[in-house]
Amino acid sequence: MPLQLRKLVTYSETTLIEGGRAAPRPLHLYAAAAVLTNPWAGRGFVEDLKPEIHAIAPQLGALLTEAVLKLTGGGDAVEGYGKAALVGTSGEVEHASALIHTLRFGNHYRKAVGAKSYLAFTNMRGGPNAPIVIPLMDKLDEGRRSHYLTIQFSINDAPAPDEIVVALGASIGGRPHHRIGDRYQDLQELGSTQGLETSDAAHV
Repeated sequence: MPLQLRKLVTYSETTLIEGGRAAPRPLHLYAAAAVLTNPWAGRGFVEDLKPEIHAIAPQLGALLTEAVLKLTGGGDAVEGYGKAALVGTSGEVEHASALIHTLRFGNHYRKAVGAKSYLAFTNMRGGPNAPIVIPLMDKLDEGRRSHYLTIQFSINDAPAPDEIVVALGASIGGRPHHRIGDRYQDLQELGSTQGLETSDAAHV
């Protein structure tokens, strides 16, 4: 099944004051979301998802990357990035996961912004107006906690039961008054005996 796109939704947010204080640098959050027909809906349990992944994920990756970069003014401006998928109630969470957990989708965005970090993500099930939640992290440094951010918005008529919403998010800037340090300070203070040098601590 080819990509059947019903609508493209964009979102932007600018934070000027946080904690009662003016932000030294405004935080800009952006997202682009595609509402598309779930290619596996109504077909029962589909064992092999690859044909639809290969056909649809590259188109989605290119489409949403272009939409986000129009909002940010280009890939160089992007500091934090992430992705999300929300499947309607007639679908499986696996259907949401299938379209975003493939290099055919994520590499479009990763290359366009010059990223080294992996794309933070959510994949969930929900109905119309369910929250679309996109976690972000610094595109170059997974341990930079100032850029652990979340974009949340909703689309009042999506996803329908037989639809999927796929979204990319971006930030220009980090939390305005970041003051909890980065994971590197924890590594120095606690040392390797605490186990923080393992990959399990990548998100701490």
